[in-house]
Amino acid sequence: MSGVDTRKIGWLTAPETPSTLNSGSVLCLPIGSYEQHGPHLPLSTDTVIAERFTNKIVDSYGDQFDMWALPAIPYGLAREHSWAPGTIAMPINIFTTMLDAVCAQYVRATPARNLLIVNGHGGNRGILEAAIYELADRHGVNACVVHPSSLSTVRADGSLPEIHAGLRETSVMLALAPEHVHLERLPPSYQEETAQEEAIRRTVLHRGTTWPWSSGDPAISTLGIMGSDARQANHELGEKIMASAVDACADVIGRLRSTRP
Repeated sequence: MSGVDTRKIGWLTAPETPSTLNSGSVLCLPIGSYEQHGPHLPLSTDTVIAERFTNKIVDSYGDQFDMWALPAIPYGLAREHSWAPGTIAMPINIFTTMLDAVCAQYVRATPARNLLIVNGHGGNRGILEAAIYELADRHGVNACVVHPSSLSTVRADGSLPEIHAGLRETSVMLALAPEHVHLERLPPSYQEETAQEEAIRRTVLHRGTTWPWSSGDPAISTLGIMGSDARQANHELGEKIMASAVDACADVIGRLRSTRP
């Protein structure tokens, strides 16, 4: 084994766990979602992004910061996509209880006290921002959340905001899991609706108001896609987005490590 494979916590044996990890070790927990991503991306897109981004940062910084990849939590808060087949939307209380329980068990089972949550789903963001306070209070951990797409400084050159399954997210999946991207399944009638921009900004992005929006709403979405034409996605853009986010993580991890439980 090499690289990230040597830093997946599941490969450790029970006796070597307390001698290999210490209080400064960083546990990296990917959290995603299973939800519709249009006709061309898999239900597991957000979990794939969270898990593979975790692997990238552990591969890049694992030895420097003593980082360890945990198994992904595959389910998230996806009520905005629950109109579509295949979407699994966790209730908020179940989601937060699961996160609390996972954290509590790693505190019990290992000496590590730094937790880096890698969030692959935008719908998880608000709850995670609140939850890390409770994880710190209840379990004595240093915790922070990184959102890979937002962390990246690379922007997609499209006409619509990139919310879900559009040019940007499709490009990332072409870089991470191209075998599961099926652009040929987009119907010939598919086209981006530039008239959706105002409604997206008013309903989804407006900082002064929060609405319970749905990706099944044709005013803001086409085929469950909220963003510029996914057919313009490309592997190179996805690689740049991920590389930029990986680079930005060095400062985040260093700051996390410098904070003591």
